[in-house]
Amino acid sequence: MSATRNARTRWTGDLQEGNGVTSFVSSGLPDTPVTWAARTNNPEGKTSPEELIAAAHTSCFSMAFSGALGRAGYTAEEIVTEAAVTFKPGTGITDIALTVNAVIPGIEDDEFQTIAQGAKENCPVSQALKAVPISIEATLG
Repeated sequence: MSATRNARTRWTGDLQEGNGVTSFVSSGLPDTPVTWAARTNNPEGKTSPEELIAAAHTSCFSMAFSGALGRAGYTAEEIVTEAAVTFKPGTGITDIALTVNAVIPGIEDDEFQTIAQGAKENCPVSQALKAVPISIEATLG
């Protein structure tokens, strides 16, 4: 079964001084303001495409990791994933660094690392972002 999710951004003004509002059409989550300044300077309560990518990546990875752990016979008590998406004006997104800390009863670190690496490589968002180097630092908590 496939699913399509929709978001929309309404932008007004020029790049530097303009602003937009991103609407999460499918979920109905609250609208989120977005600006160029939030990409390159202080976010000041606004988001950026890179932060939205980071959010998508952390949620996707966490789901993929949880699924992979389940297939290996483990259930995580907690998975906390953070993504740092680096944007360089004039170049674009240069890298993504995933950091995951998980509490998983009964797992050894070498198996944990293997499963985390596999989840990073196979998560659908990682697949969509293959043009960018993606690293992972995984620790058992």
